[in-house]
Amino acid sequence: MSEARKPSGARRETGEPEDVLRAKYLDYCSAQVADLLLLLSPDEIYRLAEEAHRRRGGTGTLTYQDMVRLATERISSRLVLPPFEVWADDYRRAPQRYEAYLLGLWEREVDREPDA
Repeated sequence: MSEARKPSGARRETGEPEDVLRAKYLDYCSAQVADLLLLLSPDEIYRLAEEAHRRRGGTGTLTYQDMVRLATERISSRLVLPPFEVWADDYRRAPQRYEAYLLGLWEREVDREPDA
């Protein structure tokens, strides 16, 4: 392998810089939370949000946006996701297994060079 083609410390086996891998990891985690949130009924979202609101000492009525935010935070805190390094190792071995789970949010998070 030529020096130009050897992965640097910042690049992984997929040839992607670590900042891209981290952005994809956050995208993957967001997709997992979103999938669970979409499985909930409006009543379940309400219950999760009210519970979180009360635990924080909140009073008063929640807006729909507040309910979704609190339910999302509650799901995020209870969802078991792999740490970045574990996920990245698995992604490097088989990126195709994860592509369907990515929402595409990662593309906005990294400064990509235009194709030449």
